[in-house]
Amino acid sequence: MKRGGNVYIMTKVHNEMLYTGVTYDLVKRVSEHKEKKYDKSLSATYHVDKLVYCENYLTIDDAIAEEK
Repeated sequence: MKRGGNVYIMTKVHNEMLYTGVTYDLVKRVSEHKEKKYDKSLSATYHVDKLVYCENYLTIDDAIAEEK
């Protein structure tokens, strides 16, 4: 069974910048952004932690293609 995928867009609290990503587990990934799990990442450095858009795809490959 193939996993689905998600394309998501996050921003800062006042919408100053956008961050686009792809994941198969949106809830987990958004939580990682909010907790700044990867402290050297762009999203942690610039405090990008507000989800503003997501779209689901049947496969992660479809989601990656859409993000590109």
